[in-house]
Amino acid sequence: MALLALCTWQIAAHGPLRTYDERLGRAMSGSAFPSPVAEFLADLGNTAVAVPLLAVAFVWAAWCARRAGEPRWWLPPLAAAVAMAAVPALVVPFKALIDRPGPPGPLAGETGFFPSGHAATAAVAYGAAALLLHPLLRPRLRRPLLVAVAVLNLAVAAGLVQRGYHWPLDTVASWCLSGPLLWAMLRLSRTSRMTGRAGRSPASS
Repeated sequence: MALLALCTWQIAAHGPLRTYDERLGRAMSGSAFPSPVAEFLADLGNTAVAVPLLAVAFVWAAWCARRAGEPRWWLPPLAAAVAMAAVPALVVPFKALIDRPGPPGPLAGETGFFPSGHAATAAVAYGAAALLLHPLLRPRLRRPLLVAVAVLNLAVAAGLVQRGYHWPLDTVASWCLSGPLLWAMLRLSRTSRMTGRAGRSPASS
């Protein structure tokens, strides 16, 4: 949250970090990276793409947990859904408060770009899906899944900046907002599993 506070302060106060951020954003948007690829990566932050994928993950996780006899099989999927619903509740007021102008590009002249809703959607949707699927996978597949999600979110951010939809710090701020949501979801999920094990242990002894 300290990083989020720093970014917000620098953007709102037109500090030196904002100057470097906009310089980096212009350099990235002027790069030779193929525009169709960047557009595809940016689109992965759309709710129409990310939310259905999360829905599949929490239906699958709920089915597996209920089949395994978990007493609170519904809690991790519910936590994921609440985390996803919290994204616009956090991002929209932030955008209105900071009212940052967008970079040169298709949305030039508009405001309300800090933080990035697309980056926050991608971080929470893909992150929550990974946390739901993590305990269901074989141990050797768990770390690659988390690495893949991290790389995917970096790619979404790069696509958003390269296409001129956001400045780099817009996406960083979104990750800072998304982190506590995913942490809370993880805590609830672990509590649910621990409660389930404790509830079954007397019967198994």
